[in-house]
Amino acid sequence: MNLKRTFGTILSVLGIIGLIYTGLQIIQHKGAATTLIVVGVISLIFFSTGISLIKNTKDEA
Repeated sequence: MNLKRTFGTILSVLGIIGLIYTGLQIIQHKGAATTLIVVGVISLIFFSTGISLIKNTKDEA
């Protein structure tokens, strides 16, 4: 498996975990707003970067 594709998968999973965490904290009204905004933005960046790496990496045998 390609190293870029593996790294993209890891970034995507971290992004999903961060987005779920942010969503849960917003629903439960826990945590400071600035912290949730920062975690949400970073998670969104991780997720989009991971998806981009997965999508743009070509399979080579």
